[in-house]
Amino acid sequence: MTFTCWKCGETVSLPPGTRLGSRESCPHCGADLHCCRNCRFFDPGKSNQCSEPQAEWVRDKEAANYCDYFEAVSPAPAPAARRIGTPGDVRKKFDSLFKN
Repeated sequence: MTFTCWKCGETVSLPPGTRLGSRESCPHCGADLHCCRNCRFFDPGKSNQCSEPQAEWVRDKEAANYCDYFEAVSPAPAPAARRIGTPGDVRKKFDSLFKN
């Protein structure tokens, strides 16, 4: 299993057939891995910030928990700042919106 740490963005790999324990931490930054912020169902726009309707409310979304619905997030795309380009590129695209 390969997924991305919610805090540092580094890829974390587990040997095949192993399961992510509730007390596992990121080898790169030490953040808890079995937490809401690292779950596929985490959605800040939803009630309880979770898109799984049967999950119980968790107060600290960044701390380890025992949620039965937890599914680790697969590797995330690069942050938006890297995909857009340099600040000059962004400014050129913005200015082009207002040209006649």
